[in-house]
Amino acid sequence: MPIIVNLDVVLAKRKMTLTELSEEIDISLSNLSILKTSKAKAIRFSTLEKICIALECQPGDILEYVKDV
Repeated sequence: MPIIVNLDVVLAKRKMTLTELSEEIDISLSNLSILKTSKAKAIRFSTLEKICIALECQPGDILEYVKDV
């Protein structure tokens, strides 16, 4: 899939765990884990907004498009 989720990278830069993020934005750990491992088929803008607020980042820091070769 050409969309790469860099949530783990941003979390590491912020020295935050997935559990801490889950508690801060009130989204289940399992749903965040699915997103982090790039197994999600979609993400709500409201969820993306909460993640960006909590991690003080932009959507482009979390989502990356890589052209298939």
